[in-house]
Amino acid sequence: MELTLFKLYLLMKNHLPTGHWWPAGSKLELIVGAILVQNTNWKNVEYSLANLKADTQFNRTKIIGLSLECLETLIRPSGFYKNKAKSILAITQWLDGFGEDYDAIARHYGDGLRRQLLALPGIGDETADVLMLYVFGQKAFISDKYAQRLLMKLGVADLKNYRETAKLIRLSEEFSVEDAKAFHGLIVDFGKEYLGRGGAWKPSFLDDKKLTLQR
Repeated sequence: MELTLFKLYLLMKNHLPTGHWWPAGSKLELIVGAILVQNTNWKNVEYSLANLKADTQFNRTKIIGLSLECLETLIRPSGFYKNKAKSILAITQWLDGFGEDYDAIARHYGDGLRRQLLALPGIGDETADVLMLYVFGQKAFISDKYAQRLLMKLGVADLKNYRETAKLIRLSEEFSVEDAKAFHGLIVDFGKEYLGRGGAWKPSFLDDKKLTLQR
C-alpha cells in the first residue's frame, strides 16, 4: 500500500498516542533543551534543565548574568558543555536584543529567519528546524535519525544525512503547524517503539506500506 506523507501522518496518528511531544515550560526552556540534546540523550538533558531551572527559572536575564564557567557546570550532564554553554549564552543574548518577543523576531527576519538561526553559534540544520517549528510556529519537517530510518523503511533510497533528507521532504498544504509538530512526535515515538537494537525493525502497522514523495 502506497502512502503520501500526509496519509502516513494520519495512519500513524490512528495507531499511536499523540500530544505535545517536546517537553518544555517555556519557549526559552525549549530552545535551551534543543541545544542541550545535541549528541546526547534526553535523560542527560533533564539533569541539565533541572540545574538551570533551579538557578535561573529560565529567566533570560538570569541566564545572561551567569558566568560561562557557572553555566558550563550547570549543563555538564549533557556533555559538550563548553560549546553548548557558548551557544546558550549567544542565543539568549540575541533573544534579549528583541526583548524575547518571538513574534517580533519572526517579523524582523521574515523569510531569512532560518538563515539567521543557522548563523548563531551551535545552531545546525536540525536545531534550526526544531526552533522554526516549535518556537516560531513555522511548518518544518524534522529530518532527524528516526525520520531518516522511517523513510528508508518505507522505500525511500538511502539517506546519508540531515540535509539530504530535508531536500526530499516538503510538507504539503494539508499539514498545519500543529500537524507538523504532532508528526515529528509520532515519528520519534514510532522509532523508539519499533526500531530495535542494531537497526532491525520490529513488526508494525507500517510493514506493508510504501511512501510516495510528492514533488
